[in-house]
Amino acid sequence: MSRPANSIQVTQSRRSFLQAGFLTLGGLGLSDLLRLREASASPAKTTPDTSVILIWLQGGPSHMETYDMKPNAPVEYRGEFNPIHTNVPGIDICEHLPLHAKVADRFTIIRSISHGFANHAGGAGRFLSGRDPLRPLEPISQFPTIGPIVSKMRDHVNNGLPNYIGNQPRVHGGGSSYLGESALPFVVGSDPNLPNFRVPNITIDDKLKDRLDDRVTLLTSFDQMRRDLDQNGSLKSIDKFNTRALEMLTSDRARNAFDISQESDATRDKYGRHKWGQRALLARRLVEAGSSFVTMQMQNPGVKGCAGNWDIHAVNGHLYDDLRGRLPIFDRAVSALIEDIYERGLDKKVMVIVSGEFGRTPRINPQKGTRSKVMQPGRDHWPGSMSVLVSGGGMKMGQVIGSTTSNGAYAKDNKLDPNDLLSTVYRFLGIDQNHAFLDHSGRPMPILPKGKPIVELS
Repeated sequence: MSRPANSIQVTQSRRSFLQAGFLTLGGLGLSDLLRLREASASPAKTTPDTSVILIWLQGGPSHMETYDMKPNAPVEYRGEFNPIHTNVPGIDICEHLPLHAKVADRFTIIRSISHGFANHAGGAGRFLSGRDPLRPLEPISQFPTIGPIVSKMRDHVNNGLPNYIGNQPRVHGGGSSYLGESALPFVVGSDPNLPNFRVPNITIDDKLKDRLDDRVTLLTSFDQMRRDLDQNGSLKSIDKFNTRALEMLTSDRARNAFDISQESDATRDKYGRHKWGQRALLARRLVEAGSSFVTMQMQNPGVKGCAGNWDIHAVNGHLYDDLRGRLPIFDRAVSALIEDIYERGLDKKVMVIVSGEFGRTPRINPQKGTRSKVMQPGRDHWPGSMSVLVSGGGMKMGQVIGSTTSNGAYAKDNKLDPNDLLSTVYRFLGIDQNHAFLDHSGRPMPILPKGKPIVELS
């Protein structure tokens, strides 16, 4: 079977510097990742110095208990929580988000985004790729989602850090599809709040660092000899990938960016000494150092009685008891991130997005809990309305975009599609949403089939 013209013709053994296994990432070494990306990289071009942090709330948070409360709706809709005023007149949010309320002038709430996919994988795939999933129940998207697209489109950016970083290989329902595994994130899966937090793909001891420094020098020394021997450029390409991978590992910039212990105790306390808070802080460090796209999933808050993610059906748990434990942690982490972005002068360079795959049913659905064995409140999947928080990006903040019906069921004013948000993000990152990739069948597929940047954010 013939191989594509742009495939790598020479297989490089990784044994020389993968013996300890610290370069492997889901079966790929760092040099493999770089090599695969080069095979389909777009030509180098001027790229704005901008980055995105996606705080992903897997499971689908309830807009009715966070950013779109309906205190005048019937009791079976409005729920137990009350709204509070923020520092922006006219913007009210949940009483359990008091720190959000202090920085409302630094974020915008979009209340009128909706789509048509009510299961987790399909909803995430639709929201993050801009395309209707072909098989909505599959946990991996059939189309590339935003993180892998940014990774591929910014592959030419080489500043000593991975361009796409996440705390999991993909969100449920996300994926790289026909962009290949090389577009998946550099994964930092451990808990940054742990005292022994380390990034094994980056953090190495000094003795090994010296050995790798020697290897970089050795590779450089052999460059000319390899070029003389190589007839098709393959060895030269391999040299480049290995050298880039090793330079990243021996780079103080990369290691410093991941070293969260460099932050003051006051800053770490501000974010919260828990997994979510420290992940948000790490995300800020990574984009500040130059990473293009960082996804931090806020799952498993570690609070007794809370469900694993935001999918709080009545059978999973008591909606309000769960949120009383979950929201204060979420409130501290997100508000600290927003405040930090602005105080450090990153608000034009960094865009923060906080969202899940959909909202929750406007009507509360009581059922008997699987564990509690008693009737308790919950809300089910609902893509007809949801709330998305955005901050920074040099955009207009301190506003609400769109609205929902009086019971929170459907988008009412300024109806928006997830593609409009994606289009806004791609423009911010300097990515042409009409750029096309070849799918598995060889058909050119534009990044987005539709969508326009949200005017109110300009």
